[in-house]
Amino acid sequence: MLSQLTVSNYAIAEHIELNFNRGMTALTGETGAGKSIVLDALGLAMGARADAGAVRNGAKRADVTAEFDISHLPQALSWLEENELDDDRQCILRRTVSHDGRTRGFINGNPCPLAQLKELGGMLLDIHSQHQHQSLMRKDTHRKLLDEYAGAEALAESTRNAWKHWRDLSDRLQARQQNADEHEARLQLLRYQVEELDRLGMAESEQQSLEQEQEQLSHAETVLQSSHEASQLCTEDDGSVASLLRQALQRLEQLPVRVPALDETLQMLCEAEIQITEASDNLRHFIDGYEADPARLNEVEERLSAIYQLARKHRITPEELPAYHRKLAEELAELDNSGGSLEALEAEAQHARKAYDEIAGKLSKARHDAAARLDERIMAELAQLSMPAVQFVTRLKPVEGEPSANGLEDVEFLTSANPGQPARPLAKVASGGELSRISLAIQVVVAQTSTTPTLVFDEVDVGIGGGTAEVVGRLLRSLGEQGQVLCVTHLPQVAAQCHQHLFVSKFTEGEATFSRIESLDETSRVTEVARMLGGVDLTEQTMAHAREMFSKGQATHH
Repeated sequence: MLSQLTVSNYAIAEHIELNFNRGMTALTGETGAGKSIVLDALGLAMGARADAGAVRNGAKRADVTAEFDISHLPQALSWLEENELDDDRQCILRRTVSHDGRTRGFINGNPCPLAQLKELGGMLLDIHSQHQHQSLMRKDTHRKLLDEYAGAEALAESTRNAWKHWRDLSDRLQARQQNADEHEARLQLLRYQVEELDRLGMAESEQQSLEQEQEQLSHAETVLQSSHEASQLCTEDDGSVASLLRQALQRLEQLPVRVPALDETLQMLCEAEIQITEASDNLRHFIDGYEADPARLNEVEERLSAIYQLARKHRITPEELPAYHRKLAEELAELDNSGGSLEALEAEAQHARKAYDEIAGKLSKARHDAAARLDERIMAELAQLSMPAVQFVTRLKPVEGEPSANGLEDVEFLTSANPGQPARPLAKVASGGELSRISLAIQVVVAQTSTTPTLVFDEVDVGIGGGTAEVVGRLLRSLGEQGQVLCVTHLPQVAAQCHQHLFVSKFTEGEATFSRIESLDETSRVTEVARMLGGVDLTEQTMAHAREMFSKGQATHH
């Protein structure tokens, strides 16, 4: 339920803050006073298209904030939680429009795209415009209204999804059939290439490791020969490094006197002899364990040759072979899984068509079951709106040819203004006044089955007067007693029956025009009803009539 609306610098409204109650709220005022500001501002908060021209002259931006009580609306609570926008069970929608046309949306203080504002707003509020009867000329509107009344919106959405899935498969099947030879040729080439690369089985960095091993193996003899010679030079010959070191030590050790300055040198020569001996031992151990393996060298060279050859074949570097292998394998898997054989794709398309037929059949049954009830309800409302002879028929005509995304039938509203006359499309038989009342009847009936807690009616009573206007008021009051209704009206018979009355006026200060909205008490409400009845000059007779109408309206129960 809408609990508060704050509007700043929007149109001619500098600042408006309104609190709303449950029940029916009427907005009245002179033509041009700004009654539409409230509804336009609500639409803006719900994600409607923004217009930079709506920013009050001289202001930087317009700002609209709508606060809702959703404590009894689990769908909205769940949506906020799923989108991580819940804030202590609050629901505050805000929209700003700058003077250059830029717009921003917020939910509970968090910036959000307009799509989210629209999605959440659709759960909270539904606006029925005075121009909405124009949409009754379109059959897609008829289908949507019937599905809403039948509670079949989810079925309709599932039908559209099933149709899209079937259509996608059918298009793929058709494309496969048209390009079967090309597709099969590509598959065969990919299979051959992937199998060839599978046989190679090259691992990441394998080429680098093989090249390093090849270099070691190809120089094995030289390594052994040089290592043997180095070992001999270290210790095995009379002129070896170790022998020469021993001679140097003996010369210093045999000095006739001890020379302390040579102690460190002696220590260094001893350590050098030890290091040379250990190095020689290490060389011998290396030589004993090191083998030149011509067979392994041959294996490495053959492996490298296979890698180089396959890389040249695919015109890439050897290092790129593993990644190229994965790429071809993924393309092969995708082509295999994108439809497999024609037979498999045909079977999948047939299964999708069967699933569509099943869900579309359920939707069709829901529509047929609801159509007669809808016709009966609308004709009952039309009778109250002084159109008792009008016959209203919801025609369900089977779709010919290919299946439709919207189900198995076209939905169209037909009407007959006179008994005995065949029902024809609304656009061909209904006058402007009749169409307005038919639109109101349809909106009232559909609204009664709506789960949206707040319903807004923008001058849907245009062209209606007299006793019919009183009936319209009763209809709107009845809807308000079930939840919350906001209506802009020029009819005193309607205004007299509301639970809350907001009066819109405008005034001028200097060269600026301002809009003002105030909540009326009982006395002021009677005066406003009198104004709506008799104009500017209020006579006692007009006031008496207004008091009687107000008293009767407040006692009305539909």
